[in-house]
Amino acid sequence: MNIIITGASRGIGYEIVRSIAGMPGIKLIAIARSREELMELKLSCTGLPSGKDIEVIPSDLSDSVKLKDEVIPSIYRLFDHLDILINNAGYLVNKPFMQTNEAELEMTIRINFIVPWLMIQSLSDLLSKSAKSHVVNISSIGGIQGSVKFPGLSAYSSSKGALAILTECLAAELSDRNISVNCLALGSVQTEMFNKAFPGYKAQLKPDVIAAFIKDFAIYGNNYFNGKILPVSVSTP
Repeated sequence: MNIIITGASRGIGYEIVRSIAGMPGIKLIAIARSREELMELKLSCTGLPSGKDIEVIPSDLSDSVKLKDEVIPSIYRLFDHLDILINNAGYLVNKPFMQTNEAELEMTIRINFIVPWLMIQSLSDLLSKSAKSHVVNISSIGGIQGSVKFPGLSAYSSSKGALAILTECLAAELSDRNISVNCLALGSVQTEMFNKAFPGYKAQLKPDVIAAFIKDFAIYGNNYFNGKILPVSVSTP
């Protein structure tokens, strides 16, 4: 089984890689900005069943030229098909609406929405070569209509809401290519990003716990769901 994970160098992404590497027969590409952190991740997986089959691609996905000209060609060289794509990379600005500038807004939308769009679009040919592929978009409970909202997170929550709607659209548009698309809207998980959003707050879930759930959902969830936005939260925040 061939799997790609973005935002893999820390937090939930890091733990997803380790959880998946604990299974035999997996070939995995981990993508993140920091080469050093990716190599540390790969080293930490050395003794796991699929640890030797982890490839790393260090790149800043916010640079669309690098994404299209470097990252995507590298993936096509490594994989002849793709079973699972987990769009986990995220970006958060914690600022009041009136103080959030255009550059911060654009970066938030680019990482949280445009990058998953481009990844899915660019890798659709590889995904369609799998018997039944699955795209899992990692969103936020704050991106769901009707959920509790918090000051300072308007840009983040709006971009994650856009990712959720994209999930619904692509499930319909890509179904004839045997590509399922689902979205997990995560609640409180103790990560650096969560600490930035809610300084001093202690979440009930740790990254390794939610990563195990995401792994299982990515592998089996498309047997039961397509085009669904599923809240995964035990507390708010």
